[in-house]
Amino acid sequence: MTAVDSKLEVKLIVEKLGFHFVSCEFGEIDITESFSPSGYKLLKKVLIKHGFDIVLGRETILTEKIKNVIIEMIHYSDELPEIKFSNYISDKLKTNYTYLSKIFSKVKNTTIEHFIITHKIERVKQLLLYHDLSVSEIAWKLHYSSTAHLSAQFKKVTGLIPSLFIKSPMKILMQPESL
Repeated sequence: MTAVDSKLEVKLIVEKLGFHFVSCEFGEIDITESFSPSGYKLLKKVLIKHGFDIVLGRETILTEKIKNVIIEMIHYSDELPEIKFSNYISDKLKTNYTYLSKIFSKVKNTTIEHFIITHKIERVKQLLLYHDLSVSEIAWKLHYSSTAHLSAQFKKVTGLIPSLFIKSPMKILMQPESL
């Protein structure tokens, strides 16, 4: 499901339940009504049934925004940005990167860098399996400094080099949302 499909689905769910929204962006929806406990429970139940969830708490919400920027950047963009990921994330969220990094590490118990690496390797797996791209083309597309760097990072994360992953009878792709 693409980011656009997800936004549309959430909009439809909210409208079907009789709520009104001011805006709906990837990973965030602003609803005009205040919720009764039963209204909140109903919305949460329906969203979970459709694979979504409600996130509360400023730090958790900010962490989800960071995750969404990274997932959108790596999985749903044709090209990765030419600027450093830290600058890209900071610019997108209009927040100091050091602050974002501290909050993310606190909430997720991992670094933004590790989260990005994990998602880049998942993207490499997808490109290897479902697209007719060579490892060097993937390295270029995902802004690795070299094919050797991509291969080393791939092996560190998966235990296999890309060529063995392609030949492996058991290829595991994780859903980005589960990471």
